[in-house]
Amino acid sequence: MKKVFKIILYLLIVIVLIIGAVLGYVSMVLPNIPVDESLKVEVTPERVERGKYLANSVMGCMDCHAERNKSLYTMPVLEETRGLGGTLWGDAQGFPGEMYSVNITPYRLQEWSDGELFRAISAGVSRDGTALFPIMPYLMYGKLPKEDIYDVIAYLRTLEPERSEYPPRKMGFPLSMIVNLMPKEGTHHLTSSSDLVKHGEYIITQAACFDCHTPMEGGRFIEGMDYAGGLEFPLETGGVVRASNITPDKETGIGNWTKEAFVAKFISYRDEYFNPHEIKPGQLNTEMPWTYYANMKDEEIGAIYDYLMSIEPVSNKVEKFTAP
Repeated sequence: MKKVFKIILYLLIVIVLIIGAVLGYVSMVLPNIPVDESLKVEVTPERVERGKYLANSVMGCMDCHAERNKSLYTMPVLEETRGLGGTLWGDAQGFPGEMYSVNITPYRLQEWSDGELFRAISAGVSRDGTALFPIMPYLMYGKLPKEDIYDVIAYLRTLEPERSEYPPRKMGFPLSMIVNLMPKEGTHHLTSSSDLVKHGEYIITQAACFDCHTPMEGGRFIEGMDYAGGLEFPLETGGVVRASNITPDKETGIGNWTKEAFVAKFISYRDEYFNPHEIKPGQLNTEMPWTYYANMKDEEIGAIYDYLMSIEPVSNKVEKFTAP
């Protein structure tokens, strides 16, 4: 009996040591994506101009790295906070922890090398080796051509350095460990194309539409439900809004939309057309950053439509809004 007890005790010790070793590796070694310290991005007018376009429309960098006016429809960015961070993901947004978007002006980034910035944007690792949570869509950006990332870096270098500080992020266990497994070195396999469907895949990846329009379960995207909508966004003003089904399903998606109607939907949120109205508690609002995506080129919006019409239709009826 004592022998059996000793064997069990030894097994438990071995198991504890193995678990400790795994946890130690995950917390102290990962993520282990290297920095290309030889990378030097040339800040040319052409790069800055394209980077400005990408960051302020398609990729939406300046939408997340700012504060939004949540009392107005579409929650437009407070212009004075552009690039300063301040968007909070916490309990009210259904996030397991508390995390603020950070300042991405030279006030914070001046000590970063171009290689460190490239790694953060496309692989999800901060300057100090900390894993970024994929609310920052680095898993999408890592599929883009390296030149896209270089253009954004060049643009960020030209911003006015403005001070802003926010509390460090908080994550409970085991998420604080799991996040270290999420960063992934980019493949950078997508590119612009004369083929409208392939070009649309490139643009929709720049815009990271997949991340919001694909439902999740247990913290993972549900297989076979790409772009089928239903992901929930609790509103601070009350109620829950859900991402739309944008697959070509004719009953529950956008299968009956024309290309012209799809493009017109985005255009309607441009400055010359859109006048955001005030949202009262319990009224419908949207997390979709329409006022940023509206600034995309018409042909790029159209290419997204072409790509969406090429994917598998998924029947998934989404209740757009549930009032409190």
